[in-house]
Amino acid sequence: MSSSLAGKFQDHYIVLGIETNSDSETIQNAYAKLAQKYHPNNDETGDQAKFDALNQAYEVLSDPGLRASFDKVKGVDHEAGNPKFTGAEFFRALEKSALLRSAVLSILYDRRRIKSFKPSLSMRHLEGMLSVEPDELNFALWYLKKRGYAANDDKSSIEITVDGMDYLEQNRPPAEAVLPFIKPEALTKQPVAEVKGTAPILNALNRALQRSDASEEVPVRTGKPVAV
Repeated sequence: MSSSLAGKFQDHYIVLGIETNSDSETIQNAYAKLAQKYHPNNDETGDQAKFDALNQAYEVLSDPGLRASFDKVKGVDHEAGNPKFTGAEFFRALEKSALLRSAVLSILYDRRRIKSFKPSLSMRHLEGMLSVEPDELNFALWYLKKRGYAANDDKSSIEITVDGMDYLEQNRPPAEAVLPFIKPEALTKQPVAEVKGTAPILNALNRALQRSDASEEVPVRTGKPVAV
């Protein structure tokens, strides 16, 4: 009997009538009972096809390596029956997740602002711009999409929505909270004062502030009292 998982998919757990978290003894007992029932030599309930299926199921599930490969294909989560709470790590992740969502929205808002005819970014580009794990980014995008703050375009790239823009404008994150998430190579190197059109404004503002700091109290003008 070949142990290959290729070909027509067979759910070995269903064939043996057992749960996905069954131990080796349960697998062995289920196989022995059903193999006796469907063995071709059994004149009453013998069934060659079912017997072959049982042998394949037992061969896969009794081998730890083959079982792990099959569970991956089937999508079995062996932790489902024994969930854990991450403890203090959860509370650190809670704050980080909120800031990461702000960082993602900031990137997407900026993209919409400077590339209005091509406002979306692919997942690959976002991963290349952010210093986070893929699972963290996926979690942030799941939330933003569910809230309607971000959406996929017709090419599955990601863009900010109007609701996302409104949210970011009403809940503006501080730069020092967002920038640590963004890789240095993903940031523009151009100083703010050198951006076209802003230097004269900044210079004038600086001069005004200097004059304000150096100014003295305006003397009160005195004169003859005015008759009422």
